[in-house]
Amino acid sequence: MGAEIEDYLTHLRIERGSAANTLSSYRNDLLRYGAFLLEREITALRAIDETLIADFLQRLSTGDDGGSALSQRSMARVLASVRGAHRYWAGEGRTTHDPAKHVAAPKPRQSLPKALSVDEVTRLLDAPSRDTELGRRDRALLEFLYATGARITEAVSLDVDDIHEIRAAPVGAGGAPTTPGSSAEPGSSAGPGSSAEPGGTDGLVIVRVTGKGDKQRMVPVGRYAQQAINDYLTAGRPGLAARIGRRAPSPGLFLNKLGGRLSRQSAWTVLQNHAAAAEITQEVSPHTLRHSCATHLLEGGAGIRLVQEMLGHASVTTTQIYTKVTAEALQESYATAHPRAR
Repeated sequence: MGAEIEDYLTHLRIERGSAANTLSSYRNDLLRYGAFLLEREITALRAIDETLIADFLQRLSTGDDGGSALSQRSMARVLASVRGAHRYWAGEGRTTHDPAKHVAAPKPRQSLPKALSVDEVTRLLDAPSRDTELGRRDRALLEFLYATGARITEAVSLDVDDIHEIRAAPVGAGGAPTTPGSSAEPGSSAGPGSSAEPGGTDGLVIVRVTGKGDKQRMVPVGRYAQQAINDYLTAGRPGLAARIGRRAPSPGLFLNKLGGRLSRQSAWTVLQNHAAAAEITQEVSPHTLRHSCATHLLEGGAGIRLVQEMLGHASVTTTQIYTKVTAEALQESYATAHPRAR
């Protein structure tokens, strides 16, 4: 098999122009494959079948072939090397079939999201200053991310006009709502100075979020986030917006220190700085707050379809990973607390 492998590598180098690093990876993968075949006393390509290749992958996962155990991602790379070689050998007429063609690649294990505890979230949200324009902005941003589970890109893409308040219409005689007058109608903008500013006590504040594929969804905002956003719109954003000078003012909700729209990278830095100030030891990213929002909602009894809608998941299968997180947390708590759990 050594000659067959070298012939394929020569093909990659001369005819495909593969880079030196790529050739080195393919060589290592295929030499390991060749050693496995030699151990099985396989010397002819026609003797290789799908079962044999699947057994090779299984051995890679445990290191039973004599090498180091590989992760599922690394095994997928090795399988790509093996597939390429068998496809070439079949195309060149070295064998009448391609046994690797239908061998399934191992699926990478889906890593579980790590959520902050409620206490850690509270410390994080309390970290920004309430007395400066940037502090009010940071607090509003963090409160919004945790309240809605929005992605960081969705948050920095928000405009002021994406905030709306739906107020309950006053009920007249006979129990029917009166015609809208002093109350804000659904969809009215909640910008600074509007009669529908967030933080009121008689309405539901919702935000129009634009997610992947430009799909829009309406997400409710809790009272703490409402108050933080209202404080920012009243005493934070106007000062930041004035710094833009003669240029047209930005419609963005979250502004940077020069009055332009806050970037994704700057928002990441905001989170990192306040996580450090809150003395949170685990790694914290914008997705951490998204994970925390979803996990805490499910732990509090929210339905999975509600969480799916809030997060903007196209499939409920994506959302179901959080049910596994809460189930594992329950199992851990049970094992620790119940006297007969172990």
